[in-house]
Amino acid sequence: MKKLLLSIGIIVALVACKPSQESKTVAFELPAVDDIAMYQVNPRVFAPSNSLNAVAARIDSIRDLGVNIMWVMPIYPIGIEKGKNSPYCISDYKAIAPEFGTIDDFKNLAKVCHEHGMGIILDWVANHTAWDHPWLKAHPEWYTRDEKADTIICPQPWNWEDVADLNYDNKDMRAAMIDAMKYWIVDIGIDGFRCDVADGVPADFWKDAITQLRAAAGDRKIVMLAEGKNVDNFTVGGFDMNYGWDYKDEIVKVWKGAPASDLIKADSAEYAQLPAGKVKLRFTTNHDHSTEATPCVEFTNDRGAMAAYVASIFPHGGALIYGSQEVGYPEPINFFKYVPVDWTAKPELYKEYQTLIRLYNEHPALRKGTMTAYPDKDVFVFEKTDAAERFLILVNIRNVSNIIQVPENWRGHEVDDEVTRKHTKLDENFELAPFEYMIFAY
Repeated sequence: MKKLLLSIGIIVALVACKPSQESKTVAFELPAVDDIAMYQVNPRVFAPSNSLNAVAARIDSIRDLGVNIMWVMPIYPIGIEKGKNSPYCISDYKAIAPEFGTIDDFKNLAKVCHEHGMGIILDWVANHTAWDHPWLKAHPEWYTRDEKADTIICPQPWNWEDVADLNYDNKDMRAAMIDAMKYWIVDIGIDGFRCDVADGVPADFWKDAITQLRAAAGDRKIVMLAEGKNVDNFTVGGFDMNYGWDYKDEIVKVWKGAPASDLIKADSAEYAQLPAGKVKLRFTTNHDHSTEATPCVEFTNDRGAMAAYVASIFPHGGALIYGSQEVGYPEPINFFKYVPVDWTAKPELYKEYQTLIRLYNEHPALRKGTMTAYPDKDVFVFEKTDAAERFLILVNIRNVSNIIQVPENWRGHEVDDEVTRKHTKLDENFELAPFEYMIFAY
């Protein structure tokens, strides 16, 4: 009997010491801000319902692009009163819309992101709420009124009629907003926020919110992205990243005929005012721009879209892929409704984005090295270097062949094109096919 009891005791002890699969936490740490490659998820291109599970089911394909942060567009309950079915019209900051799934579905998505080496951030809409948000009835003083103080107004100057503008002079509203943000960081375990209309909200609110969120996260890092372009996003608010709106606008102008050298000026202008360690998000599309035209249309064709992407992410990093552009979805995407995307389309484009993000990840010089530009009218020419590596990037921004004068310090050198893996010797001139790009390593 003693031997039997001893054996049972040993078995119980071994079972007790065995780690539980349910309680196991995933070891994950966010990348440094200047190492981020981000993927934007619009749930409404993944499935007409239960789309959070549909996103989780595609996690391998998303991860294999090389991205390390997933940004998920708003998944909160959507307002009905005056509503247009916009996910940015929020009626409850601490819940999930049934259209997208359940809170457990979202927790599972966060878990699989971390298991696949990706952080996950949520879209946060602090500028306004739905007209049927409970705050409006319980605390009407939390909202902005017209000049006569009679009527709650929609956000100005945009005149978004489906939402009510929040009053940031009210301290109680500010506290409630920060409390709701903490819920997702502390209780759900997300890794930060992309903050909608950040320039429409006072920078001192962002300072308070971000300070409290970082404290609430404890030892975990979080990343904060502002949908804005004001320098006070950084100097006052404490954001890590904001939008490269001006640079994207300049890419469009260049593709319409402006000289390639204008990209050099736009890049310098955006980074001239940035504090050290901060990053501009660079993109060729996002959910707003794809409502009008997708990259393969806005930049002429697929080759133009890829050339524009190279011109976007390699001068200073901050790479973004909007879910659907990796398969060359051709039609505008109205994010107010479900739009089915064929994820099997154009596998060659997926592989090309995969190659570019792989190079971006593998070579720090390409995403955050020193940039030296060589002005030209029809080809974007720049060098990226750090202490270990040196690259020459050539991007033909025209839909015709162009001959470029090779920078003098590169002439006569044997180089490898990192994209095609072809070896060549650079002479005085180099010809590029329509919308062709080269990333030469020396």
